[in-house]
Amino acid sequence: MQIGEGVGVPRGPRIRRRDRHGRGLRGVLAPPEVPLHRSRAERFDDLILQAVARLETRWESQLSGVEFAVEDIPRGDPRAAAPGEVPLTRLDPGSPAAGDGQPAQPPRIVVYRRPLAARADNEDELGELVFEVVVEEFARLLGIDPEDVDPDYAAGE
Repeated sequence: MQIGEGVGVPRGPRIRRRDRHGRGLRGVLAPPEVPLHRSRAERFDDLILQAVARLETRWESQLSGVEFAVEDIPRGDPRAAAPGEVPLTRLDPGSPAAGDGQPAQPPRIVVYRRPLAARADNEDELGELVFEVVVEEFARLLGIDPEDVDPDYAAGE
């Protein structure tokens, strides 16, 4: 048996200088800063941030201590809404620091994504609905009317 040149010698992977069709290597499909796909949950989070940003110009100091959260659906709390109604938001008023070393809990507004999305026909309508419920809960937290929080607020429209 005769051993030829290079037979039986392991080689590393071949380096490809071009793709197999001869058109060059594939380039970048989109720049890194452009999202190729945003999920519904990510777009909804952006709507919450936009609603808070709209309120920040007038209520910056009051908003600084408020947490905003998004949950998909309301958890089973029988006190949350009347029978047959699905809540759109929840307000947790928070609590001051306790004397036994418990830290203070800031007020928290929880917005439920799926009940709101079910009530809107398109993205613009969802954005307005999100803004309305954020205004309503923030007004409830402050103990004032929603019209005082946002002069353009119109309930029931």
